[in-house]
This record gives sequence, C-alpha cells and structure tokens, in this order.
Amino acid sequence: MYHLFYLMGKSASGKDTIYRELQRRLALRPLILHTTRPRRADEQDGREYYFIGQKELEDLRRSNSLIEERTYHTKEGDWTYCTAKNAVDPAAGSCLGIGTLESYRKLRACFGAETVIPLYIEVEDGIRLQRALDRERAQSEPKYAEMCRRFLTDTEDFSEAQLQSAGIVRRFQNLSLEACIAELETYIRGML
Repeated sequence: MYHLFYLMGKSASGKDTIYRELQRRLALRPLILHTTRPRRADEQDGREYYFIGQKELEDLRRSNSLIEERTYHTKEGDWTYCTAKNAVDPAAGSCLGIGTLESYRKLRACFGAETVIPLYIEVEDGIRLQRALDRERAQSEPKYAEMCRRFLTDTEDFSEAQLQSAGIVRRFQNLSLEACIAELETYIRGML
C-alpha cells in the first residue's frame, strides 16, 4: 500500500537530519516542496526544496498545480511554501516528506488518513533553542530575528490542542538522534 510518511516538528527538532538518514536507510522517494524563501548555505535546489521566485509561484497557482500552500510573514519578507500535485505520485511508491501541521492536514484531506502517516518529532524547548542558535550562527548572514519568530510561532502552531485536533497521537522523542531514527525506521518498515 502507498504511504506518504510526513515528518513534522517544531523548528530545530532535527527533522532535516532525520529525513536525510531515513532516506538513506529506507530509500523512500522524497516529497520535495517548493518555496520562495532564500536557500541556506547547506541547501541544494531540488534536494531540500525547489527554490522558486514569485513568477514561478504564480505560474503554479494559475495552472491549478498546488495541493496546498502557506505564506509566512517573516522578518526577512514573505516566504511561501507549497506542495505541487505532481510531487505526490502513488504509482511511484511510498515517499517521505517534511512539513507543517497545516500542510499535513491538507495532504491528509486530499489523500486520506490511511495514506498520509504523521511522524511527529519532539524535543525539549531549551535544546531546540540552542540548536537553532547554533545553526543560525553557522550561516554567512545570520537572521536571529527570524529564528526567534519561528521559535515563538511554533509554540502556537504545534500546541497540544493543534496536535490533538490533527489526530497526532504517536510522538517520537529526539533525545538521542540515533535512537529516534531507529525507532522511526522500525515504525516505517512495519508499514511498508
């Protein structure tokens, strides 16, 4: 059966690292989203995201090619993230994606709860804040105000009430990265 395994969690919870390792271990097809946000130093177009401009975003909207989109009003300007319809192809096999609770809800509404499987990563806030700060310091042009905005926004976006309303019951604790990845790998293999 086709599954879209969908990683979610607050910023700096380890999603990108977990995603890359699960891709390596399980060889699931990646679900690559589009975004208008600037590329980070360690990112590559077509690997983490398809980095697009406003014109390309308008073209996707006009052609009715989007499943979902959301725009964040950041300290650096408006950034849009979206999932194109051609990114999800059940005939090509199960895939792994990363996104927000909002995008998970829209994908689940489109493909069904039996298809879109949530993988929610939790990390204590103090650890997340330190990770976010370390990541931002490593950028050629750190954007600390945006880092703080994301940290605070995540408190609302991933509140317990929001998680419950989205049907997120199972949680994966990222206290030890290797243990968390191993638990996720076992869980996913049990569904393939």
